[in-house]
Amino acid sequence: MNPNEPRYRERVYDIVKQIPAGRVMTYGQIAAILGEGYTPRTVGFVMHGADTENVPWQRVINSQGKCSTGKMTIPVNLQQSMLEQEGVVFDATEKCDLGRYLWHPEGLEPDGDDQVSLFS
Repeated sequence: MNPNEPRYRERVYDIVKQIPAGRVMTYGQIAAILGEGYTPRTVGFVMHGADTENVPWQRVINSQGKCSTGKMTIPVNLQQSMLEQEGVVFDATEKCDLGRYLWHPEGLEPDGDDQVSLFS
């Protein structure tokens, strides 16, 4: 699969469009859901080219609960600011609590007491 192909991108965007305000998913979580041919890195590549009007790109973060775009956007930390406006709280190390904010599509929730996905 090629991340430059429209269908490859659309599969990523279809998931991202479902993430509710105030919740996040990780690049790795999305890659694991989509399966072979998707990696956290390619999901990040696809998100970099997202239509910011129609795809809530800010809701996709790294596996540590941090925004990966902090120094890449103008204004600086735009992604974190947008998530904070949605109610996501970040600590002094700029991490959010994935146990609280990580969203799982219906049918893909973690089992048992584990609140953070194995794919985070």
